Amino acid sequence: MTQPSSGDREKVVSKLPAELQRALKIRSAQHGLDIQHAVEAGINSWRGLGSNLSPIDTAGAKSFSTFLPEGQWDSFRVDCGARGVSIVQGLSQSVALWLEKNPAPAVVRPRFVRRIICCNQKGGVGKTAITAGLGQAMAEDSDQLHRVRISKYLAAMIEEPFNELDYEELPGLGLRVLLVDFDPQGHLTSQLGHKSLPIDGDSLTKHMSGEAKGQLQDLIVKVEDERFGNRLHLLPACTDAFLLDVKLSSVRAREAALERALGLVEGEYDVVVVDCPPSLGLTMDAAAHYGRRRDGEEPGNSGILVVVQAEDSSADAYDLLTSQLEDLRSDMDLDLDYLGIVVNQYDARRGFIATSSLQGWIDIKDPRVVGVIGDLKEQKEAVRMKRPLLAYAPRCDQAVGMRALAKEIS
Repeated sequence: MTQPSSGDREKVVSKLPAELQRALKIRSAQHGLDIQHAVEAGINSWRGLGSNLSPIDTAGAKSFSTFLPEGQWDSFRVDCGARGVSIVQGLSQSVALWLEKNPAPAVVRPRFVRRIICCNQKGGVGKTAITAGLGQAMAEDSDQLHRVRISKYLAAMIEEPFNELDYEELPGLGLRVLLVDFDPQGHLTSQLGHKSLPIDGDSLTKHMSGEAKGQLQDLIVKVEDERFGNRLHLLPACTDAFLLDVKLSSVRAREAALERALGLVEGEYDVVVVDCPPSLGLTMDAAAHYGRRRDGEEPGNSGILVVVQAEDSSADAYDLLTSQLEDLRSDMDLDLDYLGIVVNQYDARRGFIATSSLQGWIDIKDPRVVGVIGDLKEQKEAVRMKRPLLAYAPRCDQAVGMRALAKEIS
């Protein structure tokens, strides 16, 4: 329960049906309000009614406390007596009235589909884990509360163990997300419990190279879990992507090949997250072109998300990647935005190498560090179980960090 921000409020204790408590907690978070202010508004509205509302079933009501302006609770108790209703009934009607007057806000859809390109030419940094976790966090139910790490200056990660940071419960983003496994190794596909597409069938590679056998939409599969509803989908990998650079070499306007393929389905989604292979070839050129800022699109809506680790070889790979991206910017005159750097698999217990490397990433400033994800067992367990991390361990620190990342770049 939220603590009062000043001395003009008093703590009150009553009872409220569990379902109303849950709805109040979610709805107030959706509107960015403290529960105490929602209850205050509900009581004021109820006291202004000219007649009683229909009775609410309060059987099994549970203890409920909040903070109200001094004197409001005493006046409310008097009004309950005058109206011939119990305190619990009056409070229940007040909360129900506030809920009715403040319906859940609609999910805000981006004007342009967001295209997030997760990349680094170095393998083993966890691009796939970040792609999957970020997509899951963006697709979580907006009518449910999920544990999120409170955003703060990321340098504090060096000094504070993850379990000592502050957390809050916030509604999910509720976005429609397409995860694209652009890596022929197919780790994203496998981790989410699906099989790679057969090499003799249709695939994203064939659509990019002009050899399509059907509709790209027919290749897309749903990532099953009730917390994502029907909002999280996957375009599986195919091992023919190993040949993509060769095939693209003979394709006209090859840098736009990925956009031509995904453009046919992206209208069904709010976000497309692409898991890139560890490559600096034509495949990466096509991915970067797809993530460029389009005419009329606001800066930071789409772009490059660089995944690194807190160690020296990641810094060398980062230099190679950014050099290629800068060449693309100038050679093709692209408006290519960096969404930020994610430091993955971080563990301060590894000592000076890890902590100093993290500080080095933070010191870059532009692009800035937008997420630090810990190296913990739950991610590995979820991969072994072939389940989405946020479904397997929704309250683990890695899941919490993925939600913080999603909100940081939203």
